[in-house]
Amino acid sequence: MMMTGFRLNLTPLKEPLGFIKILEWLTAIFAFGSSGSFSGRNVISLFCGGSRNETLNVTFHYPFRLNEVMLVGSNSTLCGRSVQETHLVGDSAFSAEAFVAVAIVAFCYCMAALLIYLGYMDSYRDPQGSSWPQADFILTVLFAALWLICSSAWAKGLQNVRDSTSTAGIRSTLSVCQVQGVSCEVTERSSMRTLSVSVVFGFLNLVLWLGNVWFTYKETPWHSQTPAAETIPVRRQVPVPI
Repeated sequence: MMMTGFRLNLTPLKEPLGFIKILEWLTAIFAFGSSGSFSGRNVISLFCGGSRNETLNVTFHYPFRLNEVMLVGSNSTLCGRSVQETHLVGDSAFSAEAFVAVAIVAFCYCMAALLIYLGYMDSYRDPQGSSWPQADFILTVLFAALWLICSSAWAKGLQNVRDSTSTAGIRSTLSVCQVQGVSCEVTERSSMRTLSVSVVFGFLNLVLWLGNVWFTYKETPWHSQTPAAETIPVRRQVPVPI
């Protein structure tokens, strides 16, 4: 169906259909903004007993390919011992990139949907065959499923980042930390609050998109269709002759 000309109408913003879309747009911004720009640095202190203590700096950032982050370079000596080239353990790139990608696509879709709601609502709700409500409903269900999958995966990926960069993770990765008399500890740890916030916003998006499934469904012909009432013939009473 051909769309009519753009006519700005802010009324849909007062309805759940438009208001929730604004919330989805904002939470998508916070989701990818709090995870896609992260960069952190940890300071690792090695207490060598009788030898001079050592310090290592490790920097990691989005998309968290930790197995590519060098912890110790080749031909290094720590606590008087030769140490082979060592990298952090783990790779959370897929879950992080998928999370950010879903957030960016959801952000773009919310803008497109708001444009239709505010400028083409007459065409959107045209009962003469407009397919926008059905498409909106199907995409809303799809995004709800994507938020569930990607937020869960990213929550697990973030936990892997925490474990790999923790004191226990460094001790199990760096061979010199397992030598008797040598102790390793992460003495300065980068704050990962923004990453935790991104997970919260991921599941908040899930709640919003799940709630919006009902409001988009109400706009579809599938909701408004009701079975035609069967016509029951009415018997006309014939007057009894007196």
